[in-house]
Amino acid sequence: MERVLEPEVMDTVEEAEAYDAMDHTEANQNFVRRLLDLGAVGKVLDIGTGPGTIPLLLCSQHASCEVVGVDLSTEMLKLAEEHRQRSEHASRVRFQLADAKGLGFADHSFDCVCSNTILHHIPDPGPFLAEAWRVLKPGGVLLIRDLFRPHTAAEADQLVQLHASKEPPLSQRLFRDSLGAAFTPDELEKMAFRAGLTDFHVVVDSDRHMSLQTSARH
Repeated sequence: MERVLEPEVMDTVEEAEAYDAMDHTEANQNFVRRLLDLGAVGKVLDIGTGPGTIPLLLCSQHASCEVVGVDLSTEMLKLAEEHRQRSEHASRVRFQLADAKGLGFADHSFDCVCSNTILHHIPDPGPFLAEAWRVLKPGGVLLIRDLFRPHTAAEADQLVQLHASKEPPLSQRLFRDSLGAAFTPDELEKMAFRAGLTDFHVVVDSDRHMSLQTSARH
């Protein structure tokens, strides 16, 4: 199946609220569990934080973490801030507007850099991968998880039925479009090498997710 681009930023109220309303509980919990297994502690950057679920969930699971969540969507950040203000972990989380392809942070600023399902939104993720690597401390934890593109359109449609059949039509369409815009594991590995990343692994996590990751090294 050929890759079909979708909009880079989900910045309408309808899209942001539809994404926030989808049930990502299992995927988010698995993501945070993987972060902790890789050794995530300390200062964390979440790129493409969306409605801010990952930072708040991570802080609830580990008392040492302080998280900066960035996104290019103002509508997503409005939702994230609403969730933060209602959270008991609000003091350890902050959100700000930023472009994943040009982060305004100094080199080696974070103990952990993570990103959950924004890779497929970016036409050329090379600058994003390079920036994530630049702001990560040497020996830090990197976890970039995304959907991977199925071989055929029929396989993509089957995944929508399997995982989103109970979701509203807009949510089903967003999921299907994301599958079509995603990369394959081989494509991700080649992009990471070209972006200058080293000592990483690309693993297939589920029937629809893959991860580019590094473990903490001390």
